[in-house]
Amino acid sequence: MPTSSVTVLGGGNTAFSVAANLTLKGVDVTLYEISGFEGALNPIKESGVIHLVGVGKQGAARIHRITTDVGEALNASDLALLIVPAYAHKPFAEVCAPHLRAGQTVVLMPGTLGTLEWARILREAGTGGVTLAEVDTAPYVCRKTAPDTATIWGIVSGLGLGVLPATQTERVLEQIAPLFPGISPYPDAMACGLAAMNPVVHPAGVLLNAGRVEYSHGEFYFYEEGVTPSVAKVIMQVDAERRAIASALGYDLCAADEAFHRAGFGPRGDLWATINGSYMLTRLKAPGSLDSRWLTEDIPYGLAAWSSVGAQYNVETPTMRALVDIGSVVMGLDGWTAGRGVGELGIAGMDRQGLTAFLQRGETG
Repeated sequence: MPTSSVTVLGGGNTAFSVAANLTLKGVDVTLYEISGFEGALNPIKESGVIHLVGVGKQGAARIHRITTDVGEALNASDLALLIVPAYAHKPFAEVCAPHLRAGQTVVLMPGTLGTLEWARILREAGTGGVTLAEVDTAPYVCRKTAPDTATIWGIVSGLGLGVLPATQTERVLEQIAPLFPGISPYPDAMACGLAAMNPVVHPAGVLLNAGRVEYSHGEFYFYEEGVTPSVAKVIMQVDAERRAIASALGYDLCAADEAFHRAGFGPRGDLWATINGSYMLTRLKAPGSLDSRWLTEDIPYGLAAWSSVGAQYNVETPTMRALVDIGSVVMGLDGWTAGRGVGELGIAGMDRQGLTAFLQRGETG
């Protein structure tokens, strides 16, 4: 049965693009933004319209409902898509927890293990019966190109889904597949969180181009000009450590170059060839400064989180650790404590067997 209504939590680039694209597909979308960030909705508050251009649906998308009332937003649909940076996962979980009800599904787009943090927060709040899920990357390569306009340059063709508890995977897949054709399941949420590509590429790429970012204020094409063969070598070493963590936990995840190809970003080849043959990636400029999500999100919530998981299960991650340490100096904050580790993920001290049971059933102990 087609999904007729969806709540989109967030008001950024991808949230606008998803809300508009799904609306133009005939879905009733409720768009919500959290307190303190309501201004993101101001350009469309009166008209209710997001103009969408690019390779997705095109036209004026009249959003079914725009609200800053979380109760109203979560009451509008049994399916909520959380489309915010990883550092906003916790605030949204804390705001949503009292209003969620059994039988609802929340999908983090993307998650980078955010489902585990959400599970801990909901558990501590006494909120039960909610299914959590995450995808491995944002569904579109997109940006707001005007206050009320979103542009989609590319649609990910091989989106991956991880569900917590994993026993609900088929049900969630049936819910979300009509919205994002081509989506396929991972064994569980941990596998999906370890398959995220942004932390593999962004920290190494930005730190190795730090001088150029600051000098040009991001006026160069990050993937086309910044990910040179030498930068790609560092990225692939990060990727090797990511895959080693996955292997220690029983997963066989494909390498970043193959993952980029399968997602539809570019032709098959080594990472440099895939990226340089990608229409959508080569359109993206570098961040305008080093105070960017490509560091402040992808280091504390990506590399540091993965390294923390690796350490618990005896996997060494020297390249990740080096990037977190150097990135901490550049960011002016401790990348190890600013994000999430095994404690924040609610899995500290779990052995392999206990972790597997938790991921399958969603229950601790």
